[in-house]
Amino acid sequence: MRRDSLWAHRDFRQLWAGQTAGQFGTYVGQTVLPLLAATTLEASPFQMGVLTAAGTAAFLLIGLPTGVLVDRIRRRPVMLTADFTRAALLFTVPLAAWTGALTLSQLIVVAFLVGVATVLFDVAYQSYLPSLVGRAQLMEGNTRLQSSLSAAEVIGPGVGGGLAQLTGAATAALTTAVGYLVSGLLLLRIQVRESRPVGHDGTRMGTQIKEGLGFVRGEKSLRAITVSTALSNLATTVLLSMQILFLTQDLGLTPGAVGAVLALSGVGGLVGAFTAGRCAQWIGSARAIWLTPLVISPAALLVPLAEPGRLTVLCVLGLALRAYGTTVFNVVNVSYRQAICPRRLLGRVNATVRFITWGAMPLGGLLGGALGGWIGVRATLWVSCSALALTSLPLLLSPLRTLREFPEVQEEEVASPA
Repeated sequence: MRRDSLWAHRDFRQLWAGQTAGQFGTYVGQTVLPLLAATTLEASPFQMGVLTAAGTAAFLLIGLPTGVLVDRIRRRPVMLTADFTRAALLFTVPLAAWTGALTLSQLIVVAFLVGVATVLFDVAYQSYLPSLVGRAQLMEGNTRLQSSLSAAEVIGPGVGGGLAQLTGAATAALTTAVGYLVSGLLLLRIQVRESRPVGHDGTRMGTQIKEGLGFVRGEKSLRAITVSTALSNLATTVLLSMQILFLTQDLGLTPGAVGAVLALSGVGGLVGAFTAGRCAQWIGSARAIWLTPLVISPAALLVPLAEPGRLTVLCVLGLALRAYGTTVFNVVNVSYRQAICPRRLLGRVNATVRFITWGAMPLGGLLGGALGGWIGVRATLWVSCSALALTSLPLLLSPLRTLREFPEVQEEEVASPA
């Protein structure tokens, strides 16, 4: 083991293990909660769209103020609060189901509040990593974290679908709550104390928000990445809002088979996580940001071609290739953003990017629900997958197309031991 490897970084291992548990719970939840709505609660296509939108609406509603908050205070306490809040909220779902009191309204409210906590966690976590490991190890850190996310994307849906078939979807939701609880407990074990943030100088929140927006708008490559990601997330969420209905109704799959399809699809993300670093070295870190989605995104068009029986494999293949491209893109583009952004702005810049990119997701959920009720589930998938094939266009028009590697950045001071 190399001494400079993050394998030897105890506190990073705690963060990594916690994120692994949390992501595992997330992907179980992304399978069992829609299954619970679609099967037990018999939700319509539009109601499924509303449920999808509720889970991401907080990025649109509080994303920008969260960035200012995260730049003013230490990030780890924010992450801890978010993890324990998500765990508590998700424990209410099986409790309500066991007493016969669970409703679709409760599920939507829980999804929204969990989304609020997720906004706080995600903005804080992406801003916390550079201070924990240093900028020289960002690519390695993001690669390892993304590998766990991709592994969870493979294992979580299979476990979620299997548990939903064996114990019921509501009971399977316990796994999601436990995942967030374990994540919080592991974060408590981190010993390094963060550097104290720059004190609040009295500048108004609106002014500080504009500073984060201004950085994203003024950095041409980052602006193109943000626009492309927002368009991709919009189209992807249209797809996700109808995915469970497509698998259960159009393809006639059981909950266990749904979990298996999603698990097999996630293998693409796992491969992407393990190869993202090599891919960036091979074709160039900056070049990987635009070339990967250009080549891979059109594969999503295989999904609506799927039919019951053997042709279900087209859905698996399309989703797997999309997951591969998305994972490689995420590793390199997050590393780029963390590398070029001054630390004092990192929370606001991360929040700005999340506000724009994830703020498109509730709109995609509502659009998917509306289209599903109007033109049908399969036709909605054709619309979303066709749009995904075009989302790399902003990247092709950006300065990234002329670069091979990220620009040189000056290393900043990392967190010091308590």
